Amino acid sequence: MAINFHQLHIFYTVSEKGSFSHAAASLHMTQPAVTMQVQSLEDYLGVKLFHRSTKRIELSEAGRALLPYAKRSIELVRETEAAMSRFTTMVEGRLQLGASLTVGEYVLPRLLGPFNKEYPNISVSMKVMNTTQILEEILNHQLTFGLVEAAVHHPDVHVEPVLSDELKLIVPANHPLCALEKVTASEMIKYPFVLREKGSGTRRVMEEELSGCGIDTESMRIVMELGSTGAVKSAVENGLGISILSQSSVKHEVALGLVKVLDIEGVAFRRSFYSIYLNTTLLPISAVSFLTFLRERDLGQWL
Repeated sequence: MAINFHQLHIFYTVSEKGSFSHAAASLHMTQPAVTMQVQSLEDYLGVKLFHRSTKRIELSEAGRALLPYAKRSIELVRETEAAMSRFTTMVEGRLQLGASLTVGEYVLPRLLGPFNKEYPNISVSMKVMNTTQILEEILNHQLTFGLVEAAVHHPDVHVEPVLSDELKLIVPANHPLCALEKVTASEMIKYPFVLREKGSGTRRVMEEELSGCGIDTESMRIVMELGSTGAVKSAVENGLGISILSQSSVKHEVALGLVKVLDIEGVAFRRSFYSIYLNTTLLPISAVSFLTFLRERDLGQWL
């Protein structure tokens, strides 16, 4: 017998989760199977990796020494899969992911066609929700990974920027702000706003940037909070308020002359779209291939 990656992955997951039962749920294994694999690893190494009690488990001194090597082995496998995914288009499987609304409705539809041409044997299943909902489903093991519009801060979640985007001020085509040479933040907040709901990545990025520029977002006159970018756009088109949205989400409306995109002096809503998944998760090769595609292709030709 020799140390195998499967055992190291299980050991690392138990240490991260702090219990065999939680690790089993994360790995979609039974608790006895997880316990058996850890015991096999302990038998091979001739050491105890955990101190067990009725209430909790703790890493032993040997376990603490092994942990960074287990973590490095997981990282190396991820890097290996990403490197190898560049060399084959014959990958098969189902790509299942969650996407926040702007990503799922306006960005990914333009990229999935080119991706499908390169990987014709991968089918796609996508759930479109806001960032908070995607994080909850990943933590509850209902989703393997997601693409979201705002950085997520959670100790159990791996976060990596994979796409860039910029939010802009969106106003009706005949709005008074269109007549100004320069739109200032203080001038902008005089008007009623139609915004995405709290919990959305777009709303979070907007609030963080405005607060960083010294603008009290609580003083904004918000007349509507809507659960989709499409609903916000329709409200702006009909003169119900102005908004701040991803520039990529209003290309069609701008081309038709329904809305205008304006810059705000001294304010830039630049952001990244992030891939998120549990630290202990090893992504299926279909997901690895998709993330490699996003990182390494010139996406501007499609967006």
